[in-house]
Amino acid sequence: MPHMPLPTLAEIEAAAHIIYREFPPTPQYRWALLCERLGAECWLKHENHTPVGAFKIRGGLTYFAALHARGALPREVISATRGNHGQSIGWAARAHGVPCTIVVPHGNSAEKNAAMRALGVNLVEYGEDFIASVDHAQRLAAERGAHMVPSFAPELLTGVATYWWEFFKAAPALDVVYVPIGLGSGACAAIAAKQALGLPTRIVGVVSRHATTYADSLAAGRVVEAPASTRLADGMAVRRAHPEGLAIMQAGLDRIVQVSDEEIAAAMRAIYSDTHNLAEGSGAASFAAAMQERDSLRGQRVGITLTGANIDAGAFAQVLHGSAA
Repeated sequence: MPHMPLPTLAEIEAAAHIIYREFPPTPQYRWALLCERLGAECWLKHENHTPVGAFKIRGGLTYFAALHARGALPREVISATRGNHGQSIGWAARAHGVPCTIVVPHGNSAEKNAAMRALGVNLVEYGEDFIASVDHAQRLAAERGAHMVPSFAPELLTGVATYWWEFFKAAPALDVVYVPIGLGSGACAAIAAKQALGLPTRIVGVVSRHATTYADSLAAGRVVEAPASTRLADGMAVRRAHPEGLAIMQAGLDRIVQVSDEEIAAAMRAIYSDTHNLAEGSGAASFAAAMQERDSLRGQRVGITLTGANIDAGAFAQVLHGSAA
């Protein structure tokens, strides 16, 4: 199984300097009500406080910085997304004056689509899920001679690792952290930052019970496709694990926890009630997993991450009223 080299501490720190030109480190707080609810010391990393409301912007900035450093800025970029990666690439492409086309599946979040268009993205709707959109984006890039920006690459991973580097440095020594898994950059970045800092923290990957490719692939030791039917956690709705991400997780994750849409909805309500912060489905998944394991967490220092806040208002209203999931 291929194994992508993980970024070093020096590379992560250099990436942080690039990112801080656009926005400062995001905060991490020990919310008292979340601690009460979990029955443990709970630290929440607020990646919902970036300029696009999600952690993905970090990777886009470092990816384009690497292209610029190589003198390889393309005439056009194309990528695929469920929303947050697309905003990241749109933001960075605009900053470098590069035209950007993003492919999304039919039925994608209307508000994420609007946010991408506001960044100057040419939005194309194609396919019924993320993988179908990726395949179409690759065809478009080949036809047009454009640069295809992947959703998983070393330059993206280095940027994403900066948020874990911030978290591990700013919070007291964490016994365990929970990280949601979509295509895998967040989990692999957590592993990279932990290793770069030489920490003993356990890293628990969180997958949707309705999108189990990573759970199935880790169990089998090879990529295993699985249906992605989650209605709430679109950022985790991936049906085919990335082989390089899988190899990193195989070596670096403590274990995997599966969470249902119902558990995610409950976590979204809890985060809103206890912190008055908005979490999209994927953004609440790490807290949902911690709550599932709360009986084993007493006396521990737990890190969770609010990876994004980009959920349509109507969908969030349904969650708050208990009529979603």
